[in-house]
Amino acid sequence: MTDDLAADAARPVPPSPRRRRAVLLSLFAGFAVFAYVLDQLTKLWVTSTMVEGERIPVLPPLLHWYFIRNSGAAFSIGENVTWVFSIIMAGVAIAILFQVRRLGSAWWSLALGLLLGGALGNLTDRLFREPSFGMGHVVDFIQLPNFAIFNIADSAVVSAVAIICILTIRGIALDGTRLGSAHKDTAAHD
Repeated sequence: MTDDLAADAARPVPPSPRRRRAVLLSLFAGFAVFAYVLDQLTKLWVTSTMVEGERIPVLPPLLHWYFIRNSGAAFSIGENVTWVFSIIMAGVAIAILFQVRRLGSAWWSLALGLLLGGALGNLTDRLFREPSFGMGHVVDFIQLPNFAIFNIADSAVVSAVAIICILTIRGIALDGTRLGSAHKDTAAHD
């Protein structure tokens, strides 16, 4: 009897569903806030210490700070339809918030948190930077050789998309379950 009690005490107790959900939501919120705040602080630093068009070598020839304002999307695509990007980013942020209730994986919490933080970082620029509300130009400043100039929000979005692709390839659903695992179990029993 004492051995049974000792064995039960040695087994880890799985977290309650409510506690697990709180941890996943905290991870999501933490990564979203981290990405957003880091993005906005670096943009504040760039706009207050550099002149637009200024280029500063950091790790030449690999890395430079090069301050530009981008009215378009990646690679300056769509420079004349800035307002469309504002609407898309707002829609992405809302869609992420609707999906958060389904979170069941720490990796999905990380990915969606980075995606939300990045989307809100660039949306903030679109809404509140010159030339006007909803059509503001995004501050970009990270320059690598033979690549677009980007910012922390862009990095967060790209990292999130990479994580989402890996999770999808591995068959891990938003709720943390493995896709196709029920089919595999059935096939194994047949």
